[in-house]
Amino acid sequence: MKEEKRVTIRDIAEELGLSTATVSNVLHGKRARASDETVRRVQQALEQRQYIPSMAGILLAQNASRIIGVVVNDHEKYEGRTLEDAFIASSLNALSTEIEQAGLFMMVKKTTDREQIIRFASMWNLEGLVLIGFCDADYVYLRSHMRIPFVVYDGGCANAPGICNITIDNFDGGCQVGAYFKARGHRRAVCIADNEICVDKERIDGFRAGFGPERTDFLLVPMQREARQAFYLENLGLLRTFTAVFVVSDVYAAELLRFLTGQGIAVPGDINLAGFDDTPLCTLLSPTLTTVRQDIPLRAKIAVEKLRLLKQGRETEVLVRLPVRLIARESTR
Repeated sequence: MKEEKRVTIRDIAEELGLSTATVSNVLHGKRARASDETVRRVQQALEQRQYIPSMAGILLAQNASRIIGVVVNDHEKYEGRTLEDAFIASSLNALSTEIEQAGLFMMVKKTTDREQIIRFASMWNLEGLVLIGFCDADYVYLRSHMRIPFVVYDGGCANAPGICNITIDNFDGGCQVGAYFKARGHRRAVCIADNEICVDKERIDGFRAGFGPERTDFLLVPMQREARQAFYLENLGLLRTFTAVFVVSDVYAAELLRFLTGQGIAVPGDINLAGFDDTPLCTLLSPTLTTVRQDIPLRAKIAVEKLRLLKQGRETEVLVRLPVRLIARESTR
């Protein structure tokens, strides 16, 4: 069966002997310049021809789309599975709840290209943006090239005008883990991460401060999963010399837990293990994972509120730093 051609605004306009602008204005509720008779004729034709409007066209024609965009850095470390990451997924879930409760809609995009963010915001006439995982240079560039309000997760641009950075006390989180291990008599600990900058650096520095820098080692692991597994296997002898391990994310901690138990190393019998973020993954592991809890729903709530204030042109803090707390579970004792 031959598929029927989709009816366009031009088709309706030609049928009625009107301009496409007139039909478009009636369709989008801008009827001040059209007579009641013209409005009636257009509405009747749209109904009879079963016109299906383009959602993008409607949003661009409106003054407010009521859409909040959430853009996540599609970093290579996620290996093409960015939105499946436990922290990212939990953040998106919390943001979706808050955005819907505010009577708005959420649209998600993943990219590494800041120019795509600008096009994304323009194409959908977004009300605001939440940016996750980009660097400070990207945030400053976007602020100078976009007018819409946006907030960032874990940026370091606390003094940049027009940018609201919503972060957590990463240093204190690491410090709590270090102090916790130290209080339990551990003499040698290691911190594991795939970089030593930004958020991870704050967590590493905090851990060293809490445990004692002279007794803390650091292992820089590859970003790719298979390469990490090979790294752990190659350094298995070194790992066995530690009784306490702090991994700067729950995902990497869960991965290391599986590796250690697969090598016959008991957790926490031989090695105590802690992660960071307290994603739902932590309670699904065996043993359950000691970690640092950040309030992901609260961060989402604040993000939506800050966007509302920025949209209204009202002043707000450029930096919000939320507290964290250690959650002790079965992987430590």
